[in-house]
Amino acid sequence: MGFKMTDKVTWVGKIDWELRSFHGEEYSTHRGSSYNSYLIKDKKNVLIDTAWAPFAQEYVERLKEEIDLKDIDYIIAQHNEIDHSGALPLIIKEIPDVPIYCTANGEKIIKAHFHEEGWNFKIVKTGDTLDIGESTLTFVEARMLHWPDSMMTYMDGDNILFSNDAFGQHYASDLMYNDTVDQCELFQEAIKYYANILTPFSPLVTNKIKEILAFKLPLNMIAPSHGVIWRDNPAQIVEKYLQWAESYQENQIVLIYDTMWGATRRMAEAIAEGIKEVDDNVSVKLFNAAKTDKNEMITELFKSKAFMFGSSTVNKGIMHATGGILEMIRGIGFKKKKTAAFGSYGWSGESVKLIEEKLRDTKLELIEGGPRELWNPNIEAIENCKEFGREFVAKL
Repeated sequence: MGFKMTDKVTWVGKIDWELRSFHGEEYSTHRGSSYNSYLIKDKKNVLIDTAWAPFAQEYVERLKEEIDLKDIDYIIAQHNEIDHSGALPLIIKEIPDVPIYCTANGEKIIKAHFHEEGWNFKIVKTGDTLDIGESTLTFVEARMLHWPDSMMTYMDGDNILFSNDAFGQHYASDLMYNDTVDQCELFQEAIKYYANILTPFSPLVTNKIKEILAFKLPLNMIAPSHGVIWRDNPAQIVEKYLQWAESYQENQIVLIYDTMWGATRRMAEAIAEGIKEVDDNVSVKLFNAAKTDKNEMITELFKSKAFMFGSSTVNKGIMHATGGILEMIRGIGFKKKKTAAFGSYGWSGESVKLIEEKLRDTKLELIEGGPRELWNPNIEAIENCKEFGREFVAKL
């Protein structure tokens, strides 16, 4: 059964309690997720988004408990990754002529996903409206937040912004609303979602939010496509996004490393000790890249004002776990953070140089001269690492 949000709006989505990874294996979802779909019943009946393909049959059956599919007047496809559009083919088989409102890019992506012809697309852009009776829907394009086809839909009267992926979280809960769930869990999942998915588009986030705020629309709820619905002070997540989009950082330094026999780990610990000798107030966090969830590390890097990467040298290169995270941050595009490299070696010792090259690719400021120590670091080597930590803080 659906979950009634207002007299007109019912949540008809799917909570996925078992989900543990998303985008293939690229994003960890330790708390599950949900595929939020919304049914509006006014003089015209509107379905906003659907559910992921593995749940399509179940989704359609449950939707039929809420409405005869033939009574659906419009479908709004806000974003067409298959976690949102996966049930569309089943629905269109039963109501083939139903208008599908989406952006021009949305039409292209739907056709590319499903290879169907003859679907009744209605292309919309920012400011276009759809009169559904007592309420009017207004469409707002949100290109690259986070796909080219993304858009949002505002419903007046009930004053709900259906925000699609913006303001969402991969977070399964049957409590449904932001004021009913654990706040620590909620905001941890919200910042993780932003850090890993939306950071590359931060300038667009700022501009789009300012554009929406300029409309001065009353706002009772923000209803995203994943996670809980914001009804208690919904503007609070908008304010968080504005903060996160502005090269966000806390008083935190992160050291990420991989190690073969513990030498690079000992170096990381010594660097951290040197940092704390100079600044006892800064939070220093160490993560073994091979043993830590990559998306949690990205979140901690997002929160940091500076970070370092370390690796043993192996086969004239760096260890693959460190290399993988470095590749992720190159694509994510962090801003206004300082970086450095360190590492141990036994034979050729290229790791520090190679990490520095990868850090330069991030376009962040690199503090060169990171420690490079032979074999298991001795007392002198450990002191060199501590001194680099002290010097690193002085350059922040």
